[in-house]
Amino acid sequence: MAAFDWKKLSTTDRVISITALIALISLFLPWYSWSGDGFSASAGGFSTGYGWLGALLVVLAGVYIVALRSGSNMPKTAYGPGVIVLGCSLIGTLIVAIRWITLPRGSYGANGVGFHYGPGFGLILALIACIVQAVFAVRMFRSSGEALPWAK
Repeated sequence: MAAFDWKKLSTTDRVISITALIALISLFLPWYSWSGDGFSASAGGFSTGYGWLGALLVVLAGVYIVALRSGSNMPKTAYGPGVIVLGCSLIGTLIVAIRWITLPRGSYGANGVGFHYGPGFGLILALIACIVQAVFAVRMFRSSGEALPWAK
């Protein structure tokens, strides 16, 4: 059985795992919202198309690094943890960013009265968590000394 000790994780590993948790929580928050004339509605991360896949990749990167650092029996891969976490983080961030860009947004009406729709708090939180994790994944990859798969 693997023993997990939070104190043994580096700062980079901690940030990657915390941002993974934030991305997981954001999936249950409103990713898309509508409001107007006393009516409001929202849709969570799993209900807004393909964006949830990117958030799950970011969660996967965090789970992988925590499992690896806790000493559990991880299967051997052709690539090191720096490449795996970097790949999951960057692809996940790209998917969430594309979902944020492609969601329709706008408002109708004047003087604050009318109909407003667009990305919700959960999607913005997920995007921030993804970007932060991607930055720290690059930092982890650079400090690991691993080579990119196509640079061998």
